[in-house]
Parts: sequence; C-alpha cells; structure tokens
Amino acid sequence: MVPREAPAPAQCRPVPSLSAKDGQQRSHKRSSRQHQRFMARKALLQAQGLLSVPLEPGSPPPPVPSEAPPGTEASCRAPYPQGESSSTPCSIKPAPRGVSMPSPCKFVAIDCEMVGTGPRGRVSELARCSVVSYHGDVLYDKYIRPEMPIVDYRTRWSGITRKHMRKAIPFQVAQKEILKLLKGKVVVGHALHNDFQALKYVHPRSQIRDTTCVPSLLSPPGFHTRTRVSLKDLALQLLHKKIQVGQRGHCSVEDAATAMELYRLVEVQWEQREASSLQACPEDREPDSSTDLEQYMEDQYWPDDVDLGSTGGEGQAKDKGE
Repeated sequence: MVPREAPAPAQCRPVPSLSAKDGQQRSHKRSSRQHQRFMARKALLQAQGLLSVPLEPGSPPPPVPSEAPPGTEASCRAPYPQGESSSTPCSIKPAPRGVSMPSPCKFVAIDCEMVGTGPRGRVSELARCSVVSYHGDVLYDKYIRPEMPIVDYRTRWSGITRKHMRKAIPFQVAQKEILKLLKGKVVVGHALHNDFQALKYVHPRSQIRDTTCVPSLLSPPGFHTRTRVSLKDLALQLLHKKIQVGQRGHCSVEDAATAMELYRLVEVQWEQREASSLQACPEDREPDSSTDLEQYMEDQYWPDDVDLGSTGGEGQAKDKGE
C-alpha cells in the first residue's frame, strides 16, 4: 500500500506587524492632515484655472478637457483637473531640466509684532518674533524688550501688553538667536521689509519669498493687481481661513504659519520663476549677509593702519597737553 501524502497544513495569512518605520509613517500621515488641506486647496485653485498643473520633464502634454457648461459642478468643483490647455491665462511653463526644488528644511516663515517707541510712539520696535518651519512647526516664539521705552503698545494690532514685557528678552539677545535661524534659509513672510527693518537686518533678495507677490503669481500675465493685499484677505480668499479675528490683536505664530501656507500653494510656480531669473541673470545672485555680526569685529576686517589703542592714547595725550 502506498501511503498517502499528508495534506499540506493550511497556510494562515501572516498578520502584518507594525515596524518602527510603519509606525513613523502612520504618525506622519496623521500629522500631515494640514498637508492634505494644502493639496485640496491647490487642487481647487487648479480646477478654477488659477494654477497650472506642473508637467513631468519629458512627458507629453496633457489632453485638453471638454469644457463643462458654466455654473455646473463639473466646471466649479472638479476634484482635480485632467489637464489644461496652453492657452490658460495663468499657465506657466514647466521647470527646465536640471532645476531642482529647494529642500523643505531650507524654508522658514517669520512674522514680527512691533510696538511704538520714541516721540508719540511713532518709532516701530520689535516686541515679539515667531519663526515656523515649512510644515508649520514653531521654531521660535519669544517676546522681546525694545531698546527704547515703550510709548504705545499697539495692543489692538500687536497683541502686546505690559505683562508680556515681564518675560521679554533684550533685543540684542533675540537678534542673535533669530539671525542664526535665518542664516542660509529661504525666508517666507508677508511684507517682510517691515520685519527685517525691525530686526535691523538685510536678507539676500534671492532668498526672500514675500507673500505680497502671491496675487501676481495667480493673475494672468499683464493683469494689474493691487499693489498690496493684506494677509487677512489672502488667507480668506485662497485658504478659506479667518485670521486676525477679535480684539486681542494679531498672533505672530498664526501669521507666519499662514504665510507659509500661501507660499506652498504657489511653490512650484514661484521656484520656477526664481530659477529662470537666476539663469537669465546669474550676476544678480547676492551673497548671504546673515553671517554672525561678531565676526566683523575680527582683525581681518580692519585696516592694518588702524590701532584703536594707540589712537586712543594719542588722543588722550593731546587732550591733556592742551
């Protein structure tokens, strides 16, 4: 008798085990709901024809979709456009080959709140500064004591009160800390010239992304837009988000995070434009001026014929002789 072969044991489906990497990915997905909102808003703008869909290098042009009747849901609420024709008013050429997008870790957003000092409080000085990352994480948020006595707290706009100054740090300390964060970074913000003026700092122009330029990126070429659009209006129109609400003043963390959200909506178009301008005029690239201020006190930056010790001694001698 030939013995029968024993039936193969039933194979149980292995239970997927969560590795450390899978856990990090799921945690990242949970924390990236904000990114999903960005993508949904970007898709909405693309569906409305305000943003063009970036093409992959070497890929054929997308087919032109059939136009839906105006006012229908297909024309207004398409989840993602199947393609856009080259005649779209805001269509932007795809990035040339060899142009790489900057890493997200190279981006920070900043917002500053100022108070009034000097005669009648007309001089604006830094009283709070917030810096957030590309993903909206808070990197810096401190209250800062101005160099001159505060005359007007401007609480309605700044949100600064007298009690905030109890835990404020001196301006010189804050300036060093903030400039270290900005060094070598692409800085995003709204009306950044006001923030840099309060910081007494000049950042390389090629590393500035001022969100006051967002309307010009979304508008058709040659279309005249308002010279200034407030961050509050941009957030409401493009992000469907209300900020700066209430009587407690602005929150610099909220404003900085909102500026970063606006930048991310038009990131591809903006970086393509910056890359094209740098390729056309490479001499316009500016050196990074965010080096620590102390290094300029070193001997290499002073002429050889300048000797403060001897000069001061001679001056004192002359004064005594007279």
